[in-house]
Amino acid sequence: MVRILVVEDDLAIRTTLTRGLTDHGAVVTAVGTAVEAIRSVGAEQPDVIMLDLGLPDLDGADVLALVRSSSDVPVVVATARDDEREIVRLLDAGADDYLVKPFSAAQAMARVRAVLRRTAPVGATDRIVRVGGLVVDPVSREVALDGRAVTLNRKEFDLLLALATRAGEVVSKRELLADVWQMPWGGADRTVDVHLSWLRRKLGESAADPRYLHSVRGVGVKLVAPDPTSGDA
Repeated sequence: MVRILVVEDDLAIRTTLTRGLTDHGAVVTAVGTAVEAIRSVGAEQPDVIMLDLGLPDLDGADVLALVRSSSDVPVVVATARDDEREIVRLLDAGADDYLVKPFSAAQAMARVRAVLRRTAPVGATDRIVRVGGLVVDPVSREVALDGRAVTLNRKEFDLLLALATRAGEVVSKRELLADVWQMPWGGADRTVDVHLSWLRRKLGESAADPRYLHSVRGVGVKLVAPDPTSGDA
């Protein structure tokens, strides 16, 4: 399921939008201030932020700048401001899309899906990927393991998809940093290890007792279906 952080100070709009997005299958966290928004980006690790500009404690454009200083999570600006120069300025500042109020939850969800398609990692596919009992849907960004839904944050999903589309291959951490994070090999070396640890936990395995995600020392990681003769499948 797509995890959306809605940042909207108007309680009525926030409530209606949250209900509508939830009805469309999203997992929604809704906050009304910039302080709550910044805190939630780290705590909730949303796949997309829907950001209102008219917040009571800080202008939404400043929130966008703060988010962009530490995260590449897609941001859809939701605003009553329809001035073209303002919209261009926000897109140049790092927004991925915008919606001019009023808009429906269906329209908002369509924009969210479009943004996620555009920001999918290099090499992503529109086809559902199946590896053993693991099913990864790049379009809906949903994951199931042995018929049960698995909730992943954006980077966990991107990492899993990058490995699943190359199932059976050993993928180096250098490649994963470039493909999933668009980062050079260097100061963020531990980023892949940390996200792999989170991903393993959600798949019900560990580095010491792997089922799907196998580390190859000094080389990288490969995703393979469990051996049906091992008793783990």
